[in-house]
Amino acid sequence: MSRQSQTAGSWVVLSGGSGGVKLACGLAQLLGERLSIIVNTGDDFTHLGLYIAPDIDTVLYALAGLVNEETGRGRRAETWTFMGALAQLGGPTWFKLGDGDLATHLDRTWRLSARERLTLIGAQQARALGVTARILPMSDEPVRTVVETDAGGLSFQEYFVREQCRPMVRAIRFVGVGVARPTREVVEALSAPDLAGILVGPSNPWLSVAPILAVPGMREVMRASGAPIVAISPIIGGKAVKGPTAKIMVELGLAPDSVAVAQHYAGLIDGFVIDRADQALQKDLRLPVLVTNTLMRSLDDKLALAQQCLAFCHRLGSRRAGAARVLP
Repeated sequence: MSRQSQTAGSWVVLSGGSGGVKLACGLAQLLGERLSIIVNTGDDFTHLGLYIAPDIDTVLYALAGLVNEETGRGRRAETWTFMGALAQLGGPTWFKLGDGDLATHLDRTWRLSARERLTLIGAQQARALGVTARILPMSDEPVRTVVETDAGGLSFQEYFVREQCRPMVRAIRFVGVGVARPTREVVEALSAPDLAGILVGPSNPWLSVAPILAVPGMREVMRASGAPIVAISPIIGGKAVKGPTAKIMVELGLAPDSVAVAQHYAGLIDGFVIDRADQALQKDLRLPVLVTNTLMRSLDDKLALAQQCLAFCHRLGSRRAGAARVLP
C-alpha cells in the first residue's frame, strides 16, 4: 500500500510544547493544510499587560521555521533590547520576552482588546508567517493551569519558568475549564467526514494534554469522530526527553513509565506508541502498540515518527472497518 493512501484525508494532532511540537512539525511536512493542531492554552497568561500564549507561539514559530532550536521555544536569532531596558527600570525579568517575540504578543493583545477571537488571531498570524497547517486553540474561553505545590498554588508559568519546576507537585487543576467549550473550528476538525486519525502528541500528559481533554465536550467529540485515536508516549526508559513529566509522575504517586501514560489515556485511545527502549513494557499494555524510535533529534526523526504514526492509525482504521464488515 502506498504512503499516499496511508496519509489520505484530514488529520488532527493534540499538542502542548516540546515533543508535541516536534511531532507536529513532521506531520505538517507530510500533510500541509490537511493537518489541524489543537493546542493547549492552559499555559496562557497576562504578563506586563500582554496576552502570552506560549504553546501557540511555539507551534507557530516551529511550523514557520523560526523557532529557536536550542531552547525549543521563542524565536531564533532573537534580540533582547526590550528586556535589557526593562531590567534597567527594575521591571520583572523572570519571563523573557525577545524583541521579535514581543511583536507577536502585542499583535495578539490589541486584537483581543478589539474583541477578536483567539482562534482567528492565531489563524491570521499563521497565514502571515506562511504556515499552511491549521493552528487551533483548544478553546477561545480562558482556561488556566494551576499547579498545587508544597510552595502553594502556582500558575503554570510561575511553576515552569520562575520556579523552574523545583516545588513538589501535589495536584493540578484547570481554572475556568467548567465554562470553556471547544471552538467551532476544533469541532469541525474533529468531525470532518474525511478525518483519518487523531494523534495525541508526546507532550506532558498532565500539564499540556490534560487541559485540552478537560474542556467539556472535547473527549466526546473525539470519540464520536469514529477515527482511530493514537497517543505517543513522552517517556523513554523511565525519563522524559525534556521537561518535568517524569518528576511530576513520581510526585503524583505514579510510576514514571509508558504504562502509566497509557493508563492515563485509558478509555480514549485506540493505540499507543512507545520507544524501542521500552519494548519490554509492551506486554503490560492492553491495546495495540507501535514500537519505534520516538526520540526526535532531527527533521528526519520527526518525519519518520510522523510517517510511522500515520501508518499505524491507518492500520487501526482498516482493522476497525474490516471488523465492522463482518458483523451480521
